[in-house]
Amino acid sequence: MEPNGFGHSLGNDVSKLQKAIAPCKKVLEGARDAGILVIHTREGHRPDLTDLHPHKAVRGNKKQVIGAPGPKGRVLIRGEPGHDIVSALYPNEGEPIVDKPGKGSFYGTDLEVILAAQGIRTLLVCGVTTEVCVHTTVREANDRGYHCIVVKDACASFFEDFHDAALRMIVAQGGIFGSVTDSDKLTAALQQTLGVSPTL
Repeated sequence: MEPNGFGHSLGNDVSKLQKAIAPCKKVLEGARDAGILVIHTREGHRPDLTDLHPHKAVRGNKKQVIGAPGPKGRVLIRGEPGHDIVSALYPNEGEPIVDKPGKGSFYGTDLEVILAAQGIRTLLVCGVTTEVCVHTTVREANDRGYHCIVVKDACASFFEDFHDAALRMIVAQGGIFGSVTDSDKLTAALQQTLGVSPTL
């Protein structure tokens, strides 16, 4: 999401993702106020790269980006400065962080264990990019019986048409993968559960 990070190293305009930060922060604060468990996820690999598949390492450009030195440390490597969560959305103490080696938040992680232990069946999903990490996570969750509510303005893509198409896929055929809402509607609903008049 920031200059000199992974997305930027692939030639993308990261400013297109930054528009999701303010709505995501709004949802984050609303969820915290409502006492909803907030779980943060981030894609990254072990420093020794033993969890990095060869086809992902070289991608389509035949040049390895992941693990290469960059302005924010080794690209997409756990523990490096560029692997951290953006400051505006930084976790509060006690909020779990799930480090994932792939696009989906369930692949190679203990996310399902956390959700089961907490009795959670509905997920509010925010993040980037809409058509990759968000969509993969929603599909994984759907197959596991979770109801996903994707917050459309708290998600973003480098490609606007991909963002729009991914959201349409989620709600197609009566909500085949889940539901879609926006940050205003969601935070208003959260405030109503607390008996607070919404100020939008």
